[in-house]
Amino acid sequence: MAERSFAKEVQKLKQGAGETFAGEGILAITKALLENGVGYVGGYQGSPISHLMDVLSDAQEILGELGVHFEASASEATATAMLAASVHYPIRGAVTFKSVVGTNVASDALSNLASGGVTGGAVIIVGEDYGEGSSIMQERTYAFAMKSQVWMLDPRPNLPSIVKSVGDAFELSEVSNTPVMLQMGIRSCHVHGHFTARDNQRPEMTVSQALENPARKLDRIVLPPATYLHEAEKLTKRLPAAQEFVLQRGINERFGDAQGRVGIILQGGSYNTVIRALNRLGLADLYGDTEVDMLVLNCVYPLVPSQILAFCEGKEAVLIVEEGQPNYIEQQIGLMLYQAGRSVKLEGKGMLPMGGEYTGQVMVDGLGAFFAAHAPATLPVAKTASNDVPILIPDLSKTLPARPPGFCTGCPERPIFAATKLVEEELGAHHISSDIGCHLFSIMPPFDLGATTMGYGLGPASAAAFHNETKGGRRSISFVGDGGFWHNGLTSSVGNAVFNKSDNVIVIVDNFYSAATGGQDILSSRAVNKTKQTQSSIVDACRGMGVKWIRHIDRTYDVTKLRDVLKEALTTPEEGPKVIVASSECMLNKQRRIKPELAKAAKAGKRVVRPRFGVDEDICTGDHACMRLSGCPSLSVKDTGDPLRDDPVATIDQSCVGCGNCGEVADAAVLCPSFFQAEIVSNPTAGEARSASRAQRVISWLQSRRDAKRIAFA
Repeated sequence: MAERSFAKEVQKLKQGAGETFAGEGILAITKALLENGVGYVGGYQGSPISHLMDVLSDAQEILGELGVHFEASASEATATAMLAASVHYPIRGAVTFKSVVGTNVASDALSNLASGGVTGGAVIIVGEDYGEGSSIMQERTYAFAMKSQVWMLDPRPNLPSIVKSVGDAFELSEVSNTPVMLQMGIRSCHVHGHFTARDNQRPEMTVSQALENPARKLDRIVLPPATYLHEAEKLTKRLPAAQEFVLQRGINERFGDAQGRVGIILQGGSYNTVIRALNRLGLADLYGDTEVDMLVLNCVYPLVPSQILAFCEGKEAVLIVEEGQPNYIEQQIGLMLYQAGRSVKLEGKGMLPMGGEYTGQVMVDGLGAFFAAHAPATLPVAKTASNDVPILIPDLSKTLPARPPGFCTGCPERPIFAATKLVEEELGAHHISSDIGCHLFSIMPPFDLGATTMGYGLGPASAAAFHNETKGGRRSISFVGDGGFWHNGLTSSVGNAVFNKSDNVIVIVDNFYSAATGGQDILSSRAVNKTKQTQSSIVDACRGMGVKWIRHIDRTYDVTKLRDVLKEALTTPEEGPKVIVASSECMLNKQRRIKPELAKAAKAGKRVVRPRFGVDEDICTGDHACMRLSGCPSLSVKDTGDPLRDDPVATIDQSCVGCGNCGEVADAAVLCPSFFQAEIVSNPTAGEARSASRAQRVISWLQSRRDAKRIAFA
């Protein structure tokens, strides 16, 4: 169950020629794929393109009507390998995944695909997760494009440009027999706008027709001596064909006064930020019109030397706006100018930061410094000096406290790490290897558990070197999620541990979904999926891999049981990897599922019971140990107003979803008996209503009696 349904929005995909299509970037990409006769689509979810996979999934009926095959791939490598359908057949195919981590996984298939080349258009829509909102290491996809000689488009962040780039990508791929990457940042994925739609097109050849008419070209298969011919073909045929197409189609755009003495060469994806910075510097109006000469690279690889040199002709200085490092584009342009004997001053990194996201203020500072140095007359007088540029964005890091990421309210993974903390209190600290997923939040307070994360599904693999020669010595603990388990962990982590007779402990966190990427279904999801097989057993898969010692906990909120099983795994004399599968449904997805059901039942007059937990402030001592072992956002502190009590007591706010973790932790840790469970009953029975009324009268009488005694005592 994905975090967002696009069931209504995908109906727009049926719009025909001349109609105005309005929506966000990911929806526009899907419409553009259909307009350009795509034959098959696939991919693996991950920010910022998770919702693109959700759109494609919700649009399967429309895709099917056009003869388009859709798959939710097992990994990014699977998705890229899927493009093999375009090697021998004139079928247009598109896949999507998150980068850079996704491209790392896909790199083997990508190299082979790029070597043999393609016949039908092959497009890879990569979600470039770079900058302040990123969830991964800060690297760029550009290096993969250069390494494998795969072309890369980076369109301006508006719907007409994005839609046009999809068609350009397919044609560029076919003209040059080369896969094409379409780079989409988070702003491009979610930008809203409109464009004029065209009719959807059925693919010229469907995958079914290809199966009925098999084709094979020996020179497209990646095997020596063909591989040497592939390299020569890349240089002598594919690259020139791509550069000629970029020029003839006008992929890159030029704005402003071509006679200007200074200019800017920028990636298409940075266009909006550059225009906004120019506006703040007084060099562009509110509509983005500017006299500054700009070459917008909607195709960032390959560059076309003749186009670059023509732009730089007569210029005194040119600024390269290239987000991220290394400065690949700047280096290529610098080489072009040097080899051509040009004397234009090239600026880039230095005026702008070497790394990091080019935010609005960063761009204002960088462009302001460039114009102040090379064209001061173009700037308004008040903004000539860099210290005169107004800083409109205050530095909130100096005024606001840090807010580390953490688990959601009611998250079933929180008790797993509470149990781990309790075990470490008894057995001592252990080396803990973490993995990609929600469970990685364990490295933050209050748990502070986890030393490394090496990749999706590689948590146990990253503990492979830790082999204790001491008989009965300390073992490592590693975590992997169910998404990572099916993505890569079954073979690379669990299989590797079995094969090498590891003695360490592996905890598989099973929350029924690929939760961190938006709640998409996976092989072990419990829900029935109309188009996918689910309900596959992680336990059976591990046993099939040869795991002998395995325990399954089907309710992670039982902290005591979790603690005892983990302790057993760390102390058992049995050899081989010890695997614990800890299963409970992701609370976010559970709430998305049950809230509408409960609301509907209550509206229909049916009896509905919702659990809610609380803290008896008369019993709570205020030591807050429960928070140090839980960290639940709904667990907070409250001042009782009692002058005889120094510390505020624990309290549970209205965001509580009734998971019971706080009470379970308190019980397992033998903390205190101050937690209680209550039930909120909608549409109670007559007996329940009478009982509640009597209880309320008794409580009111006792409260009034207590208040009267207090007044008399005072």
